[in-house]
Amino acid sequence: MSKELYKDINDGELLQRFRQTQNNEWLGILLQRYTLLLFGVCMKYLKDENEARDCVQQIFLKVIQEVSKYKIDYFKSWLYMVAKNQCLTLLRDKKGKIPVELTETNGHFVHEEHNLENGPVITDDLLKEALNGLNEEQYKCVTLFYLQKNSYQQISEVTGYSLLKVKSHIQNGKRNLRLLIEKKVKETDSGNAR
Repeated sequence: MSKELYKDINDGELLQRFRQTQNNEWLGILLQRYTLLLFGVCMKYLKDENEARDCVQQIFLKVIQEVSKYKIDYFKSWLYMVAKNQCLTLLRDKKGKIPVELTETNGHFVHEEHNLENGPVITDDLLKEALNGLNEEQYKCVTLFYLQKNSYQQISEVTGYSLLKVKSHIQNGKRNLRLLIEKKVKETDSGNAR
């Protein structure tokens, strides 16, 4: 099947065709659309081209095994989370340390700690407090993107911000959120040390 032949079929429809027929070719077309995105995500985390290529292949296998288990509204967002988690797992296995990352599961924040043995404990309350420390634009965009799994386009439509502004607010919001969490963890640690 040619990628060009199916460019007018959206992700949801391709996923539906796969679910109906269990024909992996539909899933293959879908994954082919995001190979470059996956490689970019893997490079961002792993910083090594060969490891990133291997990781993309592992993600493909994981998706083939796992996709039927989930109700997926936005394939691209779901795929991104699978890729990010695969990279973080590889980093954790390799070094025992991973960067702070935020996701949401069943309405609760899930986070990865700085150091798995003795890193800071980041509670839901701490995350919510840090989120409230963001400016309004960043708060809206970060919440819509990470917690409600909206695409840039959807966020742009909801907020009225341009796509460039949405991307900027998400990037700056994520950075500021990390800084706010680190600051609050330090304050808590210094308060406990007294």
